Amino acid sequence: MSQITLKDKKVNTYGSLPVVGEKAPHFELVRSDLSAATLKDFKGKRLILNIFPSIDTNVCATSVRNFNEKASTLKNTDVLCISRDLPFAQKRFVDDSGLKNVTNLSDFRQGDFGKDYGVEMMDGPMAGLLSRAVIVLDEEGKVIHTQQVPDISQEPDYLAALKPLL
Repeated sequence: MSQITLKDKKVNTYGSLPVVGEKAPHFELVRSDLSAATLKDFKGKRLILNIFPSIDTNVCATSVRNFNEKASTLKNTDVLCISRDLPFAQKRFVDDSGLKNVTNLSDFRQGDFGKDYGVEMMDGPMAGLLSRAVIVLDEEGKVIHTQQVPDISQEPDYLAALKPLL
């Protein structure tokens, strides 16, 4: 279990982030067209998993825009923006913002992703949503960077997430 904060109130997550050096857990999430997306679909690509509570909040939207911009210069790298928002809300945001370098994936069906990746909040006002975290995977699906953002209202450390990919 990890402990984070939301406006100085403690919030617990189920489990912990995957360990650097280990294979990332399998996932099955939902694309904007409602088709399934699994970790295997991205085999051979480097991945930035930008995980957050909701696309309709300022900090979450900012992280998607920032990773969209920063990822445009990285070769063989996909940015997966993952939340429990409905795929329609995710698509609307990307379309309205003109973003081309991110793939939004939804965990709205609440499968195992939140618990397997240690990001599902188990208490507090956002219980059931995903915490703000960044997990970076190499081409083999091995974890090469993780950050559980300590306070939900803070942005992730973009430079630290990108550093292992440069």
